[in-house]
Amino acid sequence: MRVLVVGNGGREHALVWKIRQSPLVEKVFCTPGNGGMARLAECVDISPTDIKGLVHFAKRKSVDLTVVGPELPLTLGIVDRFQEKGLPVFGPDQRAAEVEGSKAFAKHLMTKYRIPTAEYQVFTEAEEANRYIRGKKPPFVLKADGLAAGKGVLICTSRNDAYDGVDRMMKQKVFGEAGNRLVVEEFLTGEEASVLAITDGDNLVIFPPAQDHKPIFEGDKGANTGGMGAYAPTPVVSPKMMEVVREKILLPAIRGMEKEGKRYRGVLYAGLMLTPEGPKVLEFNCRFGDPETQAILPLVDGDLIELMMASIEGNVRKVSIKVQNQAAVCVVMASGGYPGPYERGKAIKGLDQVAPEVLVFHGGTRRKGGFLETAGGRVLGVTAVGDTLPWAIEEAYRAVGKITFDGAYYRRDIGHRALKR
Repeated sequence: MRVLVVGNGGREHALVWKIRQSPLVEKVFCTPGNGGMARLAECVDISPTDIKGLVHFAKRKSVDLTVVGPELPLTLGIVDRFQEKGLPVFGPDQRAAEVEGSKAFAKHLMTKYRIPTAEYQVFTEAEEANRYIRGKKPPFVLKADGLAAGKGVLICTSRNDAYDGVDRMMKQKVFGEAGNRLVVEEFLTGEEASVLAITDGDNLVIFPPAQDHKPIFEGDKGANTGGMGAYAPTPVVSPKMMEVVREKILLPAIRGMEKEGKRYRGVLYAGLMLTPEGPKVLEFNCRFGDPETQAILPLVDGDLIELMMASIEGNVRKVSIKVQNQAAVCVVMASGGYPGPYERGKAIKGLDQVAPEVLVFHGGTRRKGGFLETAGGRVLGVTAVGDTLPWAIEEAYRAVGKITFDGAYYRRDIGHRALKR
């Protein structure tokens, strides 16, 4: 098979790494790829949102399967365009991708099909949102309805903070058009977890539960990011709880989507809050998580291509995966200033000093004049696998310590919740 992976982040690098292990695969292309993926695949400079260009490339190169990494091309209808041309593609179509493209739609789905989630209201006018906030007790969670690169959520500890958040989202447009509609939610307490599954719309194959670390600073302080690290499996999600997630969240979601006329194929990612009343959904995503994927895939034995094709063909029930009895941790190394403004073009050194068993997934990197340099906010995801989580954490940070670039920043407490347990 000839496989095309669309995207240029650490998630896509991990997907390429796993896909290359399939005996079914002969050639892998990446569009646009990055400095790390170039060692595993042929990188071609086509934007993930240039759907017409991607369709033309896939036809010209006789691509047998296209795997879409980011959410934006999915919500723009890349799967629909590929299917119209008879090109096999892994991921939900545009109507199904609305489960991530619109938080208001996702909340409606959860309410209608009794999927546990936070109490909420949706607003299109700032004054209405402020009136609602006046009648509720803080803290509040404000979410931009549309896509905001994982950063469109504000935690507001007072009414004044919430009023300011409404103004920033709906009037100042800090998240652009994504903030035209606003979801105001009750604040849930507990630990967060991520559960990813591949589905054909009827059946599910569920991956080990992971825990992301979204805030920029240690101790989960500061602004939200796309994710500063992750580990899997997380002990906070027991086998019994995983069964609850399957029966009360994932299956009702795909069955509800079917009833809504939006059959769901691809990855369904549930971002959960594990409350005293049980797991509740914070958000659904329509693609692999980043950086959860970098921690999950190294634990999975089995052919990812076979599973993806089963999702497309409706045969997921015939495919199973085996999960290694180990732990994996991914530590993200980011550019100084991220998630705010940051500089690019900083030379990356020390990768040749990293132990060969440690996986370094590139996010924001590029090769220039034979050298590797930074080209994004989240630059590298350093992943180690071990028999225990403490060992994997130690090994990942040992590798991180060997890698340098000007302004490099990383959290030093990835996995801290599990260690406390």
